[in-house]
Amino acid sequence: MSVTLIVIFAVLAVLDVPLSVALGLASAATIWWFDFPLTMVTQSMATSINSFLLIAVPLFILAGQIMERGGLSERIFDAAEALVGRLAGGVGHVNIASSFIFGGISGSSVADIASLGPITIRSMTSRGYPKPYAAALTLITSTLATLVPPSILIIVAAASSGQSVGAALAGGLGPGILLALALAGYNTFIARKNGYGQIITFSLGRSLRALVRAAPAIGAPIIILTGMFSGIVTPTEAAGLAVLYTLLVAGLVYRQIGWKDVVVLTIRSGQLAGSVLLILMVANIATFVFTVDMLPQKASGFLAIFAGSGFGTLMLMGVIFIIVGMMMDIVAAALMLIPVLMPAAISAGVHPMHFLIYMVTCLAVGLATPPVGTCLFATAYVSKVPTQTLIKAAVPFYIVNLVVIVLVAAFPQIVMYPISWLT
Repeated sequence: MSVTLIVIFAVLAVLDVPLSVALGLASAATIWWFDFPLTMVTQSMATSINSFLLIAVPLFILAGQIMERGGLSERIFDAAEALVGRLAGGVGHVNIASSFIFGGISGSSVADIASLGPITIRSMTSRGYPKPYAAALTLITSTLATLVPPSILIIVAAASSGQSVGAALAGGLGPGILLALALAGYNTFIARKNGYGQIITFSLGRSLRALVRAAPAIGAPIIILTGMFSGIVTPTEAAGLAVLYTLLVAGLVYRQIGWKDVVVLTIRSGQLAGSVLLILMVANIATFVFTVDMLPQKASGFLAIFAGSGFGTLMLMGVIFIIVGMMMDIVAAALMLIPVLMPAAISAGVHPMHFLIYMVTCLAVGLATPPVGTCLFATAYVSKVPTQTLIKAAVPFYIVNLVVIVLVAAFPQIVMYPISWLT
């Protein structure tokens, strides 16, 4: 059964059928071919999204849209520049810090590129950084939004696997911080070695003004994170607060959006969220097929032969995650891989949360790599750097990402400590 589904899905994907449609058709065709009632298709799809937690997905996407249109992202960049711009490789650090903060509101890597990308690339090139380097750093920092709360991918992955969404979001902080620090270290080394950039002279007055202007914008991630991890609100309620807060700041404080903009942004957010949730719905049908065919048990036995330890199992899975993440949408990839490989990881002694966050860390690489990396092509578009040149410039950053992946696999505490401390 599983082979039939995968073959049909692969054929449809090669024919350029949208992934959600291809997966749904492949799953429905497999169920029909093996004489299961087709009513299971609609039942599975309806059940998969009957969740209060999943309301957070469109709400966080809307919050990111409001930030992008309402001028909050530009002020976040100015605040980050005031804090770390005077360090060696300063504007590169600003790029990293602003993406980390913005990711703590939008949960979307593509939104990070669209909103902060033009600002960061323009600021870096104006201060002496080569444009390919600036674009490559912007490309990789955008993937931070997939790791730090409130990552859309983590919310969907945790909800689909029956794990605590709040705990999973907390677990993403560890790899997110580790990747940000690793990128900052590499950026410092390269900036000093090649003489990139100009160190911004510190001015107390200018820094204070930038921080005051950005304070309302920076308040959004603070409200989201403290609300969720203190237990005052659920992730979905935090998403609702994020929309309300960013709307008030963009409309009343910065006065850069009106009611007509809100309508347009709401429609756009609904379209984006619909594409994510449709994948979740059809993936639930595929999960049923995999379960009936006992594919998770078969995968567990196969990995036990070649891996043995939990670390070895994760490293083998990491290769699968990276390859699959390079070839297809990472939300679809996660929803297909979780029911197959999560039981195998657990049987090898890997904690479910460690598995989920490690998977997300690996899949995030696919956003920045060919052939279907959405962030890769978005960065090439906003930077006007040819895709081939951008990929070449990003190779060192890919290596940094791989080092982080190995560390996350080797040290579960990177994921588990933030969970134990924040939840």
